[in-house]
Formats: sequence, structure tokens, C-alpha cells
Amino acid sequence: MKVRRPGTTVEELYQRIRDHIINGQYHPGYRLSQQTLATELKVSRTPLREALSRLAAEGLVVGEANRGMEVAPVYNDHAEQSYGLRLLIEPPTIGAIVDDISKQDVDQMQSVLEQMERAANSHRIQEFQQAHLQFHEATLRYYPDTFRELIQSLYTKIYRHQRLYFSRPEVPKSFIQADTAFCEALRARDAASARQIMEFHLTDAALGLVLDIDPDHKFEALFIALTALGIELEADEGGKIHRPTRIRWTRTDFHEMPPLSTNNLYYIPGGADGRAALASGLSSTKPATKPQ
Repeated sequence: MKVRRPGTTVEELYQRIRDHIINGQYHPGYRLSQQTLATELKVSRTPLREALSRLAAEGLVVGEANRGMEVAPVYNDHAEQSYGLRLLIEPPTIGAIVDDISKQDVDQMQSVLEQMERAANSHRIQEFQQAHLQFHEATLRYYPDTFRELIQSLYTKIYRHQRLYFSRPEVPKSFIQADTAFCEALRARDAASARQIMEFHLTDAALGLVLDIDPDHKFEALFIALTALGIELEADEGGKIHRPTRIRWTRTDFHEMPPLSTNNLYYIPGGADGRAALASGLSSTKPATKPQ
């Protein structure tokens, strides 16, 4: 009986090439020559072509006329839109399924949080990123199938952006702070707080990741998503965000939460102004108005 060599199935090839792209081994613009890949991975071209087609459908590789396949570029606009879609789908979904999430899953999330803290303290960025993904995947299985598939595809697009962002020492701490509050809300079956904390967390991550790459980026998709959710961010008249900026909920079903703050974003309970933020130890934004 013929023994199949490892790494020769379409699924295995897809996973190997995908991991190389997400981890940056194959950088944006890297030419994926079938001949070179076939030699490097010790495979035939037939399963390789199928694996590359799957990656193209996922948006990780693109075809160029007379050039073949190459790793897709990373665009700030794509990251912003991915976070905008996550904001529209995930927080309301979490609010609806809080009672379905088992105590065992919440306990597992708490354990993963401890892994995140150890990885952050040891500056093991890849391990932190994997644990953070695992933390949020614990709730994904409760989503409707189509919701889950869409969110997983958005995770993939954001994942490539995150690696450099997580290398900043303050970022893992901010993620751990929000994820800890989120876990506590799930344990308390507090649907409103779980939804709002996730809204804060996703908005914070979007601001930090996008603005660290381009401080002058003008947000559009993010503002659309936040407006749809009854959330306002402070920005100047041109629509530019000055960090840290203030987040405010305007919808009628909002429930007050404890103060939250990161280098990108802060929330103050009770409608306090910037002076109250400073008095409570949070940073204040510049005077700002909602962009038109």
C-alpha cells in the first residue's frame, strides 16, 4: 500500500501556506511561483493550484496578469472595514447569547486570560496573539453558522495587521484589561455590559491598529458602524481622531459601566467632561466635534 507523504493534501498545503502568509514569512507582494513552491514544499502542482485557489477566495493571495499569484497587500482601509463589520455583528450577538455560554467556557476563557498575561509579561508576541484569538473563539461556537464563518474570515484579515501592533508594550495590557472585564460580564450573565465592553474593545483595537500605521487616517466605515450602534467618538471638524479620544453611547438602552481607558480611547461614567476625566486619572481628548 502506498504511504502518503505528509504535506501533500490540499488541506495541508492550504494551512501551511496560509500560516506563512499570516505570520509574515510570505510578506505582502511576495510572488508565489508554483514552480518554486512545489520545490520548496516537495509537492506536485495539482494540489498546490487548488490550495492557492482557496487562499485567493479567502483574499490572502491575488492573481496578477503575467505574474501569477502573489501575497495580497495589507490595506488600512480593509482593517478599518473589518473592524466595522465586527462591531455591527459581534456585540449585539454576544448580548443575545450571554445566557447560552456555559460556565465551563467562561472558566476556559479565564484560563486563556492567564496565558495572555504570562505571554505579555514575557514579550512573547506570537503566543499572546494566539491566546487572544483562542479567548474570543470560545464564544464563536455559539454564533449562527454564517455569522461565525464571516467573523472567522474577518479575524484572518485583521490577524496580519495585529502582529506589529501587539509588539507595542502597552497594547497587550489594554487588551487584557478589556478581556478581563468582558469575561466578568459573561460570568455575571450581564448582557448589556458584555455588549458594551466588546464595543469598547473593538473600537479601541481599530483605532490603535489603523492609526499606528497612518496617524492621519480619516475613518469612514468605523464611523458608519458606530453611528448605527448609537455610539459617538470625538474627532476634529475634519474627521481626524486625536488619541486618546472619548467614546460615548447615545442609545437609550445603554447601561453605565466602570471607567475604561487605553492609549487610544476612554470612557467616563455619568457624562462627565474632560476635566472630570483628568481628575479620575484618565486622559482627556482635545476639544472636538462629530465629523460631518
